[in-house]
Amino acid sequence: MLLSLTLSQFALIAEHELNVADGFNVITGETGAGKSLLLDALSLCAGERADSAMVRHGAAHADIYAQFDIKDNAVVNNWFMAHERILEEPEVLIRRQLSSSGRSKAWLNGLPVSLAELKSLGALLVNIHSQHAQQALLKPQFVVQWLDAMAQITPLAQQTATSYQQYQQLKRQADDLANREAQRQDRMQLLQSQLADITPLLAVDYHEIEAEHEELSNIEALMTEASQGLHLLDNDTDEPDVMTLLGQAIKLCDQQMEMSQTFGQASEQLHLAQQQITEVTAQLADYAEQQLPDPERLQELDSLISLGHRLSRKHSLPAGDLINEAKDWQQQLEQLENEPSSDALAAQIDEAWQNYLTLATQLHEARAQAAPAICKQLIVQLQPLALPNARCEFVFSKKADSAHYNAQGCYDIDLLYSANVGMPMQPLYKIASGGELSRMALVMQVLQATSSDNNAAKPMLVFDEVDVGISGGTAQVVGELLRALGQTQQLLAITHQAQVAAQAHQHILVQKHHHEQTQSELLILTDSAQVDELARMSGGVTITEVTREHARSLLTAVKI
Repeated sequence: MLLSLTLSQFALIAEHELNVADGFNVITGETGAGKSLLLDALSLCAGERADSAMVRHGAAHADIYAQFDIKDNAVVNNWFMAHERILEEPEVLIRRQLSSSGRSKAWLNGLPVSLAELKSLGALLVNIHSQHAQQALLKPQFVVQWLDAMAQITPLAQQTATSYQQYQQLKRQADDLANREAQRQDRMQLLQSQLADITPLLAVDYHEIEAEHEELSNIEALMTEASQGLHLLDNDTDEPDVMTLLGQAIKLCDQQMEMSQTFGQASEQLHLAQQQITEVTAQLADYAEQQLPDPERLQELDSLISLGHRLSRKHSLPAGDLINEAKDWQQQLEQLENEPSSDALAAQIDEAWQNYLTLATQLHEARAQAAPAICKQLIVQLQPLALPNARCEFVFSKKADSAHYNAQGCYDIDLLYSANVGMPMQPLYKIASGGELSRMALVMQVLQATSSDNNAAKPMLVFDEVDVGISGGTAQVVGELLRALGQTQQLLAITHQAQVAAQAHQHILVQKHHHEQTQSELLILTDSAQVDELARMSGGVTITEVTREHARSLLTAVKI
C-alpha cells in the first residue's frame, strides 16, 4: 500500500507531504485546483514518461517521492529478487526527478533505476484507471481483454496471440521466398559461375605463381648471369677470383696470428667467409648448369597469370585479392543453398496453423465457459446503480472463414446489453448512454480489480473521475461500492460527487491559492472541514446550514 507521497516544485504544488490512509481515499476540489496532480505524480513513480511542463515555473527541477509498504507482498519481493536488487526493509521508496530542461532521473531505494524497470515494478504497486475507460468500452478488443482478465485466462490469450503471430511470420517468410526464388536462382548461378572461373587460382598462391613465371620467363639470361658470378668467385683461369684472393688473405693473417690477436680474429672471420662463398659457388654452379624448364610448366603459368589478369579486370580487384572475394562468394552461395525450401516452409506453416487452431479452440472454450458467471457478476453490480433491469450477455460468433481468424481467436465477441424491460439486447456501443457507459466502466474496473486471488497482495487502485455520468442515489451506491472495496484494497479516487466523497475513509481536499504565484495545497479533511467541503459539493459556492445538514446526513449514512 502507498504510505506517503511527497511533492516538491511539482506543477502548482511547491512543497507537500501527503500521508495516504489504508482503505478508500478520495480527492475533491474545485475544477482546476490540481486534483489530477496526485495521479500524475503516482503515474511518474509507476514509470510513466515525464514532461518538463510538470516542473513548477521558476524551479530547476521537481522531485516526487512515493513510499510503499510491501510487507507480505510476495509479488514485489519476487520482483526484487528477479532484478537482483537487495530489499533490506519491507518498504519501497521511489523517487523521480524532473528537470526543466526535459531530462528525468529515477531512483529505487536510493539506487538508480531504469524507466523500464520502474514501469514493471509500478504495475505491481499501482493500478491506474483513467477517466476515459468508458470510451474504451466502445472498442471490441477491450471487451475481449476484460473477459480474459476476469476469467483469468490472459496467459492463454497471449499464448494464442503469439502462435498466430508466429504463423503470420512464417507465411510472410514463404511469400518473400516465393518472390525471391527467381532472383535466388539467378544469384546462385552467377556465384557458381564465378567460383568455377576462379577455381584454378584457389589451389595456388598467386604471388608465388607470379614470381615463378617471372623467373622462368628470364631463365636463360639468369643462367648466364649465374655463370658470370661463378667465374668471379672461383675459376680455373689466370684471371683473379674471389676464392684465390681470399686464400691469400687467410694465409697472411695466419702467419701473423702469434704477433697480434687481431690477425687471429681476422683469420677466423675469413675462414667463415670462405665457407659461405664455397656454398654460394655451389649454388650458382647448380643454377648455371640446370636444364631448361619444361615448356609446358611455363605455358601452365602463362595460363594462370592470364586468368588472374582477366578476372582482375572483370571484378576490378587485384588478382591476389580475388581469393578472399571467392571466400565471400562461397559463403553467399552456401547461405542461398541452405535457405529453407518452399516445401519445408509449407510444413512449418501447417504445423504453426494447427498449433494456433488448438490454442484458439482452448481459448474459446475457456471464454464460453466463464462468460455466463461473469455476466451474472456484472448484472449484480449494475442493478444497484439505477439500472434495476440491466441485462448482459456475451455472444460468440464464429468468423466467416479462416482468413478472418486473428490473434484474438476464431470468434467475434460482443457484449450485449439492455437496460429496459422488454427491449432486446444489443451490442453495448450501439445503445448505452453516456451515464450507462460510465457505470458499466466503473463496475468492470472494480470487478477486474477484485477478480484476482483474494489472499494475494494487490496493487493500489486509482480511479480518475470515478463519478462521470452519475449523480444522486447512484453516486451513493458507487461510494458504498468503493468503500466496501476499500476494506480489502487501498483506493484513491477523484470525485465531484458528495455522496461518493462521504464514503471515503480519508478525504483529501486540493485547494488553489493565488498569491504572488498560484499554488495548490493538500488538506486532510475531518469534522467540520469535511462537512463544509461536502456541503460545497452538494450545494454550490454558497454554503448554508441546509447544505451542511445534508452533508452531515451523508456522513451519518456511511454503513461501513
